Amino acid sequence: MHRMATLAAAALVALVAGVPAHAAPAHVAPAVGEAPKPAPGLFLTLSGADNTWIRGVLLQCPVKPGGPHPHAAAACRALSVARGDLDVLPGDPHPCDKRFDPVTVGATGTWRGRLTAWHKTYANACELDAATGAVFRF
Repeated sequence: MHRMATLAAAALVALVAGVPAHAAPAHVAPAVGEAPKPAPGLFLTLSGADNTWIRGVLLQCPVKPGGPHPHAAAACRALSVARGDLDVLPGDPHPCDKRFDPVTVGATGTWRGRLTAWHKTYANACELDAATGAVFRF
């Protein structure tokens, strides 16, 4: 209802100003104080040392059928267990070698309506997998 009133007001202002009605804006920005709703989901990124390579995927929970994350159901379960805190993911604990080949991961977007911006670097891909499990398996 608010949007219709705003569009009508814009058309009226345009008419009074001598602008043809068809030139009135088709889209009106949110009123002052109204924040746009962020798109649901987390955009996950994974990059190699010095950003020599990077890839990313959108994870939406609940899982969208045919979504882009190959292990979305398991990743969403892990995020639920951690209550969206990527620092306490249950992971998949297993032994890793001590080879140093850093990988950096990030998660940006919304988790259950809460804005999230998280980044962390791990010594290698095995340590990442052990700490984060299915979340960054893409």
